[in-house]
Amino acid sequence: MDIGLVLGDVTTQAVDAIVNAANNAMRGGGGVDGAIHRVGGPRILADCVARFPDGLATGDAGWTTAGDLPARWVIHVVGPNYAAGQRDRRLLTSCYTRALAVADELGARSMAFPLISAGIYGWPLDDAAAAAVDTLREASTQVRQARLVAFGRPAYDALDRAMS
Repeated sequence: MDIGLVLGDVTTQAVDAIVNAANNAMRGGGGVDGAIHRVGGPRILADCVARFPDGLATGDAGWTTAGDLPARWVIHVVGPNYAAGQRDRRLLTSCYTRALAVADELGARSMAFPLISAGIYGWPLDDAAAAAVDTLREASTQVRQARLVAFGRPAYDALDRAMS
């Protein structure tokens, strides 16, 4: 799998699947989640309500329509909230492996990932970047292109260091 890095907005990425850093409720939120719901429109929320009536567990992934986004699907993952004491790194890496597994089920070949749990959930930036890059590099998947989309220079620099 080719792993790329871009500085930008995950909602603008023309790929098969955009990964969303969601919360357990799966009803929209702030950060990446809020942006995906705003740009993608109400069909994403309607699909979340229908497909995930009880939400989604931390570390797990599921898909919905991409609504008005330039993708076919949104793969929602629930990252661990480091700031709230969820510090098991396996929950963070599971977000990437589960997203890839869902992508394989869907037949997606290109994906755009935000840096999961590194925003409001407070996961230390360099470790979040290392977890993302290492997990993607070690993955067995049919996905051909994984694009890490850094929203801001600090995330970009952390991901760049992890990729070196």
